[in-house]
Amino acid sequence: MVARRPQRRPVVDLYERIVEAIRRGTYPPGSTLPSEPELATDLGVSRPALREALILLQEDGVITVRRGVGRTVNDRPARRGFERLQPIEQLLGADDVEVRSLVRAVEEPTDLVMQHLLVPARCEVRFWESLVAVDGVPSCLVEEWCVPDEALAAVDQALPEALAAGGARTMLHAASALDPGLPLSGASSVTATVLGRRRGEVFGRSPDTPVVLITQVVSVERTPLIAAKYALPSGAPGIPVRQSR
Repeated sequence: MVARRPQRRPVVDLYERIVEAIRRGTYPPGSTLPSEPELATDLGVSRPALREALILLQEDGVITVRRGVGRTVNDRPARRGFERLQPIEQLLGADDVEVRSLVRAVEEPTDLVMQHLLVPARCEVRFWESLVAVDGVPSCLVEEWCVPDEALAAVDQALPEALAAGGARTMLHAASALDPGLPLSGASSVTATVLGRRRGEVFGRSPDTPVVLITQVVSVERTPLIAAKYALPSGAPGIPVRQSR
């Protein structure tokens, strides 16, 4: 029997539909969104689902709610991806940030890794899974993979040893801290989804909790070095986004 993929919740699709409508100019920056009943009718959705999507849009800085004005589309709605390359523990920007090491392993590359990193199918790559807590609250689940040690050493001979040591930090933080002058660049994409069962267990939250999922590829002089996924559930601290043209 072929397992059926779980359907996405309406709020996830609604979030994406509204963001796409903003990009297309249906709701241009600076404009005020239609009233909640009108918008629900226009989109053909229920008001409870719409209300939840609007809350997420507000939390992500896509819209601003002003009393007496309504919901206004921000002048520069967030693009897919963030261009400010910093370790997630720095981006979260709180005074009390703790990185809890969940997994430090060497494994064969997954399809996702081979999609983003230039690695042979039967090689071994490092995999790190970390939980970042802000003020004691689990706020981001980080999954990171890097190219094999030979490729790491070609960039910086100390990189394999630094990552082999592991430690309570993310892989990107370990690499950038080792050599602050390393010419790292990043490309990221952002999607909205739900935590799911396994991530929900890690956070101690419902599998249906909305989550922002960031997929990032970090490169050195256009050569991919690290592939990462960052899962930030609703209520997590905001991440600053630097817009560029």
